[in-house]
Amino acid sequence: MIPPNEEAGASGRSTSLPVVSRSENMLVHAEPLTSATNLNSTSSDRDPEKGITYGNSVLRDSLRPVTLKFEEVMYSIRLCNRDANCFSPPDPKPDRIVLNGVSGMVRPGELLAMLGPSGSGKTTLLTALAGRLPGKVSGSITYNGQPFTGNIKRKTGFVTQDDMFYPHLTVFETLTYAALLRLPKKLTKDEKIEQVELVIMELGLTRCRNSIVGGPLLRGVSGGERKRVSIGQEMLVNPCLLLLDEPTSGLDSTTAQRIIATLQGLARGGRTIVTTIHQPSSRLYQMFDKVIVLSDGCPIYSGSARRVEEYFRTIGYMPGDLTNLADFLLDLANGVTPNLKQGHQTDPHGRTEQDDQNSMKQSLISSYKKNLHNVLKVELQQNVRDTSCPKRGRTSCTSSEMEWTSSWWEQFKVLLNRGLKERKHESYSGLRIFQVMSVSILSGLLWWHSDPSHIQDQVGLLFFLSIFWGFFPLFNAIFTFPQERPMLIKERSSGMYRLSSYYFARIAGDLPMELVLPTIFVAITYWMSGLKPSPLIFILTLLIILFNVLVSQGLGLALGAVIRDVKQATTLASVTMLIFLLAGGYYIQHIPPFIAWLKYISFSHYCYKLLIGVQYTDTDYYECGMGVHCKVLDFPAIHQLGLNKMEWDLLAMVLMLVGYRLMAYVALRNGLTQ
Repeated sequence: MIPPNEEAGASGRSTSLPVVSRSENMLVHAEPLTSATNLNSTSSDRDPEKGITYGNSVLRDSLRPVTLKFEEVMYSIRLCNRDANCFSPPDPKPDRIVLNGVSGMVRPGELLAMLGPSGSGKTTLLTALAGRLPGKVSGSITYNGQPFTGNIKRKTGFVTQDDMFYPHLTVFETLTYAALLRLPKKLTKDEKIEQVELVIMELGLTRCRNSIVGGPLLRGVSGGERKRVSIGQEMLVNPCLLLLDEPTSGLDSTTAQRIIATLQGLARGGRTIVTTIHQPSSRLYQMFDKVIVLSDGCPIYSGSARRVEEYFRTIGYMPGDLTNLADFLLDLANGVTPNLKQGHQTDPHGRTEQDDQNSMKQSLISSYKKNLHNVLKVELQQNVRDTSCPKRGRTSCTSSEMEWTSSWWEQFKVLLNRGLKERKHESYSGLRIFQVMSVSILSGLLWWHSDPSHIQDQVGLLFFLSIFWGFFPLFNAIFTFPQERPMLIKERSSGMYRLSSYYFARIAGDLPMELVLPTIFVAITYWMSGLKPSPLIFILTLLIILFNVLVSQGLGLALGAVIRDVKQATTLASVTMLIFLLAGGYYIQHIPPFIAWLKYISFSHYCYKLLIGVQYTDTDYYECGMGVHCKVLDFPAIHQLGLNKMEWDLLAMVLMLVGYRLMAYVALRNGLTQ
């Protein structure tokens, strides 16, 4: 039996002497676990090969080291029957166990790697350790002997497997906005930007600092640089605990080694580093201090990376002479005997290869429970006193749970600035400008200097304005929250900002982003179409259209926040706008009483009435016959609208504006808590 305890002299234990380790000609300077004052030290330690300076840096030492312990962690999910319908009988399915009794401990200065095949539960365990796993997690997960709190959340860095960024921001802008939102309010803006410069320098991002990050449809920095930007966002807050989900996936071996070497150097500064990794090379494996090997959610090893081979030798499994130890572990986790090749196994008793693999997995799980489980349990219990928060420091461990790193107003300003810088590329894209300009010019040509006596034509133009600027903003706004939801969840999970500051920054950003094109559209169409050449009436018409845009956009935001599925939300929006179109008062003047209520929920109806009321007054006449002039307000299509109480129409639109956006906010908040 081989206990999983760390070997004597393992890295990250000493608190008085620096430790220097070499791996593949790469020098990693290990810093002693000292107080926060060392961050301001004037001394510097430079890596001669990389030119990295560790002095006066947020990456030098962890301000509050954390010992992470997890014991008997279990998690299951409820399986859904997709083929079931309302007429089929209920078919209860057993829950699928994703994690089953996983235990381990990571101390400051240690780098823990989780190994296992796809679907073994690595990402689920990592997400549970980050406090971001939905549902109930059984077992115990503690941080310095304390449960997960808001303060721990803000001092924990979590790098997801899929890097999420705003594609049009540069590397420097991405890190700067993160620093302004996440660093403590006691730091000035210049000090926060200085920390950004240090992170850029130490993560090797200097060459690409002014390059856009990019995305799936926009070419930006390379994959390795994107991953380092993700790590840099978390390193800005000098996290005591850093969790990474497959940081080397999709990278070449050299770039992957640089990423892991960076993590190793961060761990030597007194941080607790936990990462999942899919298929590490032998060079990467040598950098790990501890490993956990999972098979179908169950651990088959948890302990020192240096004792893996010795442990499996004692239970009868030996790697080949030239076998990568990580490949050996993955073979075992898949139930594959290292010295046999798949496809060449025969069994006279009719046992299949899958049966043999399952049998081997159960054997490894049983060996773990017999040899390592009790030893781990004893080790976790022995370290309770060492990892618990001291009495005099207990307040500092939990008191910051409800505190934000920046004020509401600061969050609003930063989010507004970031939103304007990112959204200008979408709102003022060439395609959208072409779409609006072409429709405006075409409309102006179709209604070119229309005769005032042709009331039906002018009324049709006003109705077209209300409908077009109801459809266009609505369908653009539907995509807002479904597209931004992953980024919103990521940043909110890190405690970067309040939901209210994000939402109001989004609303404020709508004013310059969404109202410029309607203004240009109305300015072109109005004067080309021959409507009343009065500056006052033009301004009132423009204000009504802009107000209609905001109401329509609010409905789109609400639909996107409530439904969250873009396809379903778009379908519902199409049906809704079709109803508003028919009940708007232009196509049908005599709606049956039992369905006449539809027009009262149509913002297009109110916008149409306001446009008519502004354009025509009691003193306007048109030629209704040969030499006969009639009042414009007596025109059948206008008379049926009822323009005597326009203030109620305006009030209805105000209520819709507030109601739709309030509905969107409530739906967004409820959606993020699920």
